[in-house]
Amino acid sequence: MIANPTIDQLPASPPDTRRVPGNKGIWAGITCEFVEFAVLFAVYFIARAHFPDAFHAGAHRLSIAAGTAITLLMITSSYFIACSVNAIRQDRQRAAVIWLVGGLVIALGYPLTKALEISWNLAQGINGESGIFFTVYYYLTFTHLVHATWGILGILWVLARLVFGGYSSHDYAGLEALACYWHATDIIWLAIFPMFYVLA
Repeated sequence: MIANPTIDQLPASPPDTRRVPGNKGIWAGITCEFVEFAVLFAVYFIARAHFPDAFHAGAHRLSIAAGTAITLLMITSSYFIACSVNAIRQDRQRAAVIWLVGGLVIALGYPLTKALEISWNLAQGINGESGIFFTVYYYLTFTHLVHATWGILGILWVLARLVFGGYSSHDYAGLEALACYWHATDIIWLAIFPMFYVLA
């Protein structure tokens, strides 16, 4: 008769290496960010349902080139930051620094492009009092710009720590948390862009 192995004799199961990227604090912040924009998106759709003609006409007055440029800047900077995380996981600190510097430079193009877009809008007589579409447009895009500015400040802080050896393949939660926040901000812009520049 074959004896069944006891619990002590069973092979040990491999350790569970799954984990939430970043840290709990950044995910609390990302959740708050998503809730905030969910409310703003609700305002957008309610206003659009009540004033469809204003939203249709307003979209044609915006610079789709500026909106497209911001979209490309957000996506590219997200890619560079993800490459920085991948590099530090392999203990390639120099590569991680280079990728993160690239991500920072590209990310700085967002507020610059936004400033040029606003200047162009004002030259065309488009301000927050130009109608319900532009009121919602400015409120949503300015709020997103504020979140992106926080992200840029986060990139500067994480870059400073990375340059001085603050992260390694064994401890890179701060860099990963930054990437999570920037990706979340990127995702929100990918919703804002078609809502104002394309579908309206």
